[in-house]
Amino acid sequence: MGKKILITGCAGYIGSVATDLFLKNGYTVVGIDNFQTGYRQVIDFLKDKYSNFVFYEKDLRDDLSDVFEKEKNIVAVVHYAASCMVDESMKDPQKYFSNNVFGAMNLLNTMIKFDVKKIVFSSTCAVYGETQYTPVDESHPTNPVNPYGESKRMVEKVIEWYGKLLGLNYFILRYFNVCGASDDGAIGDSKKPSVLLVQNAVRGVLGIEKFYLTCPKVDTPDKTPIRDYVNVVDLNEAHLLAVEKLLREKNIFEVINLGTGTGNSVLEIVEEVEKITGKKIDRVFGNTRQGEYAKIYASIEKAKKVFGWQPKRTIEDSVRSLIAWYKKHPAGWDY
Repeated sequence: MGKKILITGCAGYIGSVATDLFLKNGYTVVGIDNFQTGYRQVIDFLKDKYSNFVFYEKDLRDDLSDVFEKEKNIVAVVHYAASCMVDESMKDPQKYFSNNVFGAMNLLNTMIKFDVKKIVFSSTCAVYGETQYTPVDESHPTNPVNPYGESKRMVEKVIEWYGKLLGLNYFILRYFNVCGASDDGAIGDSKKPSVLLVQNAVRGVLGIEKFYLTCPKVDTPDKTPIRDYVNVVDLNEAHLLAVEKLLREKNIFEVINLGTGTGNSVLEIVEEVEKITGKKIDRVFGNTRQGEYAKIYASIEKAKKVFGWQPKRTIEDSVRSLIAWYKKHPAGWDY
């Protein structure tokens, strides 16, 4: 068995693709999820596929000592678990500060207690808020405009202080918009409702559910928000490189953006899905989401420099993997 890592949120969309990737690369994975937004079926799928996977149904706000006591020799933690819907965070900020901040604090304090001092933290470009310039690099000011982004920035600050004072080594990885499924279409996004544009457009074009444009009108050429859409496998390959670097080297305290380095507007993505599938998507406007901003995309120069990462998959690759996923699982894992 390979080195043992703990992955939180392993039953969710990004965390389940990550767990599969780490297991495939020879790691032993201890997974934690409370199924608030994750799915039991993917845990069964991973257990059937791999012998080096152990799972605990846990809420990160609960006492986690028993997991660390039972699972000796955890060398690093990859922390994906979080509530992550911008619009919901505007309506229910209590949930976001409780789940994301208190849950992370409890995890970090348990790690320190058991002398596990290496973490990769899933953060977000939402910590930047309204962009002052693009592409956004890691020195861009942080000014979150919603409780989701604020909760992630609060956790970043705790991690940074634990790095200075308690010897915690870390990568804080700030995601831009995530899309796609595993390359073979075996693991994908099951969120219902999803707020992720590429997933929703593919579901719309396949006739699984009606597609609604929920973006506000903004100051961009086609009046729809511009975002940076990064493939979920590319994203998780960066986490793999981050863990390898943490295990290999000392004194790592890094904040890194993960995106593609380019932006696409909402309408450009819709047109791309139509082009790939040869089908039209009705432009039906739904309820406009709160807490959104006009334009953001990443500078990924630091990711290239620090651990030699850059995305390999295109929007077309992401769309094709999602088509394969949704054809097998039109309702996601919840069948």
